Amino acid sequence: MSMETMKVPGGPLSGLVASAVEYMVDAGQRSVLFLDIMRRRGDQYREHVAQTAPHVLQYAAELIIDGRKLDEPVNYALVRIIPPKGVEIDPERRPFVVIDPRAGHGPGIGGFKADSEIGVAMKAGHPCYFVGFLPEPMPGQTIERIARAEALFIEKVISHHPEADGKPCVIGNCQAGWAVMILASLRPELFGPLIIAGAPLAYWAGVHGKYPMRYSGGLLGGSWLTAMASDLGAGKFDGAWLVQNFENQNPSNTLWTKQYNVYSKVDTEADRYLEFERWWGGHVSLNAEEIQFIVDELFIGNNLAAGRIEMSDGQKVDLRNIRSPILVFCSEGDNVTPPQQALDWILDCYADVDEIRAYGQTIVYTVHKSIGHLGIFVSGGVAKKEHAEFSSNIDLIDVLPPGLYEATFEAKGEETTSSDLVVGQWVMRCEARTLDNIRAMGGNSPEDERRFAAAKRVSELNLAAYQKFVRPWIKTMVTPQMAETMRNLHPLRLQYEVASSKNPWMTAVKSAAEEIEDNRKPASSDNPFVAFQEQMSKQIVHVLDSWRDAQEALSETIFLNVYGSPALQAAVGIDPKSEPSRRREMSSEHRAMLETRIAELKSRIGEGGLREAAIRSLLYIGSARGMVDERSIEALRQIRRDYSGPRMTLPEFKRLVREQFFMLLIDREGAVEAIRTLLPEDVSQRRAAFAAISEVLSASGDITGERERRLLRVAALFGVDAGEGGSNVAPFDPKAKAS
Repeated sequence: MSMETMKVPGGPLSGLVASAVEYMVDAGQRSVLFLDIMRRRGDQYREHVAQTAPHVLQYAAELIIDGRKLDEPVNYALVRIIPPKGVEIDPERRPFVVIDPRAGHGPGIGGFKADSEIGVAMKAGHPCYFVGFLPEPMPGQTIERIARAEALFIEKVISHHPEADGKPCVIGNCQAGWAVMILASLRPELFGPLIIAGAPLAYWAGVHGKYPMRYSGGLLGGSWLTAMASDLGAGKFDGAWLVQNFENQNPSNTLWTKQYNVYSKVDTEADRYLEFERWWGGHVSLNAEEIQFIVDELFIGNNLAAGRIEMSDGQKVDLRNIRSPILVFCSEGDNVTPPQQALDWILDCYADVDEIRAYGQTIVYTVHKSIGHLGIFVSGGVAKKEHAEFSSNIDLIDVLPPGLYEATFEAKGEETTSSDLVVGQWVMRCEARTLDNIRAMGGNSPEDERRFAAAKRVSELNLAAYQKFVRPWIKTMVTPQMAETMRNLHPLRLQYEVASSKNPWMTAVKSAAEEIEDNRKPASSDNPFVAFQEQMSKQIVHVLDSWRDAQEALSETIFLNVYGSPALQAAVGIDPKSEPSRRREMSSEHRAMLETRIAELKSRIGEGGLREAAIRSLLYIGSARGMVDERSIEALRQIRRDYSGPRMTLPEFKRLVREQFFMLLIDREGAVEAIRTLLPEDVSQRRAAFAAISEVLSASGDITGERERRLLRVAALFGVDAGEGGSNVAPFDPKAKAS
C-alpha cells in the first residue's frame, strides 16, 4: 500500500502517521547507505595506504627529482604539474612551487581540486611545481636535511625557467610555511615572493579565552611525551597522533557533524566526503629527530622568530635575512594557527616599520574573518578569491616598496573605476600598516611570556629526566614489529579498517545498499520528523561545543595558574619580576652595512635619467595615499618601458623602484628637487612621462588632496601643465608650501 492511499481514522493524525512511516523508511535507507559509504571509505583507505606514493593531487605530474636518490636522501620529491587541456602556460611568467605540509597527513592537498592553489596559479599562466613526500621517512632524515633537499628542488626549477621574469613564488601551507621561512632565511637568493598560508611562526602568541592549543605543551609537561611516542615507534613518530590533535580541537565536528552531514545528505555528499577522507586518512610518519626538532625548537621553545635556531654548520636562522616579499594568509576562524601566531613574529623581529624597510623587507598580510585552518588552503572559495588574486598579481606585489601592508579585497562591479585594469573578479589593495595594527589583534602580556618561558624550562627538565631514566628501558623493550603493531592499532586507523570490506559484516551492507539505491524513497523536505532530526543534531552539537568550551577554559586556567606561580618560575630559573622581550636588536654588522648603503644612495640622488625621474615622482605622489591599488600597479607597467633603450626585466625594475623609494625615505626634499636635474631637454619626452604618471595615479580614482598638490609640484618640475597628463587639476602654485 502506497503512502498516498494510506488512510488512518482521526483526521490530522493520518498525515502525522504517514509522515512517520515515510521518515522511518527514509532513515532506515539512509542508515544502510551511510554504512556503505563508511565501507567505501575503509576500502579507499586500504587502497591508498597500499600505494608506494599515495597522494590526492588531481593533476597529472612528471617526476623531476626523487629525494630518495640524493646524497643525503629524504622522502620528498619534486614534480612538475602538467597543465590540463585548455590551460595555457606563459613561459615568461615566474614558476610557482607549492610545498605541502607534512603534519600527519599525506601530500596533495594544495592541488586536490580544480579551484586550488595549483589550479589558480596555472589559470594565471604560471608554470607549477609541487613538492610532496612519501609516507615513511628515510633513515637519518632531519628537518635540516629536508631544507637542503628543497633548496636543490628550487634550484632545479630556476634552471628549467631561465627566461622567467623573476624567481619562483613558493607557497608553504601550514607546517610547510615555517619550513619555507627557515629555508628562505638561509638561502634568500633562491626565492621570489613567499605565500605563507596558515603557518605558525610565533608559537606562544594568542589571547586569553581563545586558541588553547598553545597550552598543550605545558599541560603535558613538555616534549618528553613526544620523545616517548617516538621511542614506542622504534625511532618513528606516528603522524596519526598529530591528526588526533587536530580532531580534538573540534569534538562536535569530529564526533558528530562530519558524519551527520553525510547521513543527512546521503544521496549527494558521498563523493565530496570520500574525496576529503582520502587525504584526511593518509597518515604518514616522521623520524624521531624531526618531530623532536619541531616540538622543542618551535612549539615549546618558540625559537624561530627569536633567532635561536642553529644549523649543523653554525649558520643561524634569522627571518630578517629573507629578501623576498612575504605574503601571510591567516584567519580569525583558525583555531590551529590564529592570526597572532601567524603574524607576531613581525613584532619579535622588528621595532617598527622603518626597521622593516631598513632590512629591505616587504610584508603583506591578509586576515580572513571566518575560514577554518584547512579552509585556508583547501576551500575553493578562498582559492578563487585570495589565492587567485595573489597568483594574478604576484609580479606586481614583488615591486611593492618595502614596508608592512594589509591586503584587502573588494568585488569588481560595473561601477569599478578602470575595471579593465583589474585582473580577476576582485580589486586587491595593499594598505600601509604599522606594528600597532598587529598589536591591536591582541597578544601576550609580560606575565604570559614568563609563563611560557617557565613551561619551556619545565619541558627541558622533564625531557632530560625521561632520556636518562626511562628511554633506555623503552628502547630495550620495543621491537620494530611491536612498533608496527601499535601503529596499526591506532584508533584513527582502526576506524577505517573495521568499516572496510575486510569486515565480513560489511559485505551484507554493500548488498543492501545496492538494493536500496534502486528503490530509494527519500522523505520530503517538509516532513516534521526531518525537522525534528535537524533540531536534535543542533542540540548534540551545542552539548559537544559546550563541553569543549569548558575543557578549554579549564585548560587555560590550569596553565595560567601553574606556570604563573612565582615559586615555580623561580625554581626553574625564571625571574618572576622580569619584563621578558624576545625582540632582537639590529646587529652592528647590519647597521654598518645600512649606513654604507645610505651614504651611497645619498651620493646618487642626482644620478639617473627620465626613467628614474618618473619612478621617483610616482612614488612621491603615491605615498601620500598610504595604499597601493592593483589597478595602479597594473598601470605602472607602462613606466617599465625604457624611454631610451630596451624594456627592463622585472628584477631590474624592482631594483630601480626600491632605490628611488629609499632615496625619498632618506632625503625626501632633496630627492624631489633633484627630479628636474634628471629630466631630458626634449619636452615631448617629459610630457609623455608625465602623462604616464598621471595615468597610473588616476587608474584607481580621482587625484585629490595631498596627492593632487604633489602632482602639481611634479608638473612644475617637469615643466608641463598638469592638465597635459589628463588630470583635472589646477596649475601649480610655486608659492605653495613645499612638501
